Amino acid sequence: MTKTVNHWIGGRTVEGTSGQYGPVTDPATGAVTTQVALASVEEVDAAVAAAKAAYATWGTSSLAQRTAVLFRYRALLDARRDDIAALITAEHGKVHSDALGEVARGLEIVELACGITTQLKGELSTQVSNRVDVSSIRQSLGVVAGITPFNFPAMVPMWMFPLAIACGNTFVLKPSEKDPSAANLLAELASEAGLPDGVLNVLHGDKVAVDGLLNHPDVAAVSFVGSTPIARYIHATASANGKRVQALGGAKNHMLVLPDADLDAAADAAVSAAYGSAGERCMAISAVVAVGAIGDELVAKIRERAEKIKIGPGNDPTSEMGPLITAAHRDKVASYVTGAAAQGAEVVLDGTGHTVEGFEDGHWIGLSLLDKVSTDSDAYKDEIFGPVLCVLRVESYEDGVALMNASPFGNGTAIFTRDGGAARRFQLEIQAGMVGVNVPIPVPVGYHSFGGWKDSLFGDHHIYGNDGVHFYTRGKVTTTRWPDPADAPAGVDLGFPRNH
Repeated sequence: MTKTVNHWIGGRTVEGTSGQYGPVTDPATGAVTTQVALASVEEVDAAVAAAKAAYATWGTSSLAQRTAVLFRYRALLDARRDDIAALITAEHGKVHSDALGEVARGLEIVELACGITTQLKGELSTQVSNRVDVSSIRQSLGVVAGITPFNFPAMVPMWMFPLAIACGNTFVLKPSEKDPSAANLLAELASEAGLPDGVLNVLHGDKVAVDGLLNHPDVAAVSFVGSTPIARYIHATASANGKRVQALGGAKNHMLVLPDADLDAAADAAVSAAYGSAGERCMAISAVVAVGAIGDELVAKIRERAEKIKIGPGNDPTSEMGPLITAAHRDKVASYVTGAAAQGAEVVLDGTGHTVEGFEDGHWIGLSLLDKVSTDSDAYKDEIFGPVLCVLRVESYEDGVALMNASPFGNGTAIFTRDGGAARRFQLEIQAGMVGVNVPIPVPVGYHSFGGWKDSLFGDHHIYGNDGVHFYTRGKVTTTRWPDPADAPAGVDLGFPRNH
């Protein structure tokens, strides 16, 4: 019998009642291993109601109580790293070491949330006028929702809900229906750590669930990570309903390689950043911009390394890259490779026909490397979200920056050079939210914030770090004047101790 992933509402598993289910496949075999319940509007209402009821007490709980739960939660997550990673591999397909890395990056934000006591300190100014003080505090919002993508089924949820609940909110998580099981385990472990029922809820579903959360009057804020078209929709819809929104969209991350760069290091970085996690990450490098005469040598070095990558099932310790999430996505990625050739690119490596012996029905695709790609090519313009690397040629640093800044995306970017002056210019001139200098995937550590510019972010706040705390709280300023006891009328005892 096919396993069913149900909702987690009010601290317990709740079976789906809509009668609608979605298939969950093992990407390495192509077999449907699980079905996931898809929520109805009524089930959305039930999850939000559970979160709203829990907020009545969690929202006024002490910081000591919240951090005690979070410290226990961090310990449980640490102890169950392998179990969480195994669920990710089984449903997403990424190799186990990559899945473990995902859990580790999510744990960074749990650790940040454990220190929420210092993040929520307010400010005080005394004597702004005669006997007048002004103080500011940050308070929680209420019920907040998170809508997360398939490519990081544990990490991205952990970028959201630990900080949200540490700030005193309650949370409804709508994970991807393509790989839903990790989210349930995260919620179960939170309950085991002592998180009160209803503070964290997991609601599975499709557009019905998403729209239900975006339109629900009791949801105060929405966090989202996914593609740019959906991020734009989430932002427009939730904002129109008066909600606070942070919606992180897609990317086309460029890596500028200057003639003075260490080409071996640049090639290593390009292969790691383009093909790691099968290219299914918003911080993947998908376009290398080679400056000057180094293009041929750089492409040769990338090809040499890419040809050695071993592709296989994620639970095989010798595999370095796994399959794509679905067969439909595999076919879409492959279409960009064949399309690029028709649009004038030189196909240095074509991974579209790749299969793995014994797993012929898996969602396999090999590594593709496209050289001399035009900026008019679909393979350049679109976010492919697969193991396809485009190489573009420019004559100068200025040409490279101009090309990169012309992109509608502005998520992450990198420069490879030995020249500190060039690197300094680059970090100031490039129009992107995250910059790497000889670092191909510049994902900030947990106590800084993650987010892009332009069509890579909709809303005013980046995710996690200080921006995350500010997103999940709102400021309040109090101006106070108290009478001085010396001015009290004669005979009134204000209770001050007397010296005898």
